[in-house]
Amino acid sequence: MNPRLHCVAPVGDRCGEAATWSPAEQALYWCDVNRFLIHRIDAQQQVKSWLFDEPVVAISLTDRPQELLVALGSRLIFWRPADDHRRDQGFRLGDWPRARLNDGRAAPNGDFWIGSMHNNVGPFGEPLDTAFGHGVLHRLRPDGAASVEKRDLGISNTVCWSPDRTTFYFADSQRNLIWAYDYDEESGEIANERPFFEGFERGAPDGSAVDAQGRLWNCRFDGGCVVCVAPDGRIDQVLEMPVRNVTTCAFGGAELKTLYVTTAAMLTDDADRLAGSLFAYEAEVPGLESYAARIL
Repeated sequence: MNPRLHCVAPVGDRCGEAATWSPAEQALYWCDVNRFLIHRIDAQQQVKSWLFDEPVVAISLTDRPQELLVALGSRLIFWRPADDHRRDQGFRLGDWPRARLNDGRAAPNGDFWIGSMHNNVGPFGEPLDTAFGHGVLHRLRPDGAASVEKRDLGISNTVCWSPDRTTFYFADSQRNLIWAYDYDEESGEIANERPFFEGFERGAPDGSAVDAQGRLWNCRFDGGCVVCVAPDGRIDQVLEMPVRNVTTCAFGGAELKTLYVTTAAMLTDDADRLAGSLFAYEAEVPGLESYAARIL
């Protein structure tokens, strides 16, 4: 294994996702979609977990320091880890349970962007077959207004922005395609869709993070790696992972030079012994700070 890559939490997640760094706490939050869990690991490497009543699929900081925005399979909620207080945000997915929410993150202007997909998680967390065409990309404003930005998607993934906040990246795992869009921070709108990275032969694009040089670090489900893609769409490097299903990543640590990587134990075999673990890679270039969703 790469000497700069470490397994920091062998928690056995069926489908680890939603890595989110909290600079105020110097802690990382992430979820297990199929066990309906949120985990938190702190600077002392202590892990705490909370159970929810639906699949947990995305986590975001908000402009209220003690409160996170959490996407469940069917809806969004606000959650305070300190006392486990939960309240509805108001948005609900109309196609639930046929479809469910998936990857999502806050935008530079405080909007929250989240995609959906055909629901592949049963009521007890059991994996179900998936289908194409049920995915939608949603944009939610701080006042609760919601709009559909893209339809007819397979599995929505990769929601992130370039360092200068002028480019938005979004992926469809089933198409093996990451798009780039022009992004206007003032209006929050996207335009000029074009392919950014497609056809990579190792697995499918899952979640991503962007570093200070504008490189997109894309996790590859069923590909056993994280591929680092330069702003011009060329492969810069490939980080080999000791597990097959690599799901999402986020930069954290005091200098934002630790790339935390989540993985999945589902759809693996006994030989994939570290599947479902949380990993940390010590990068040479720092990442970007996570944006916070605004709450009115």
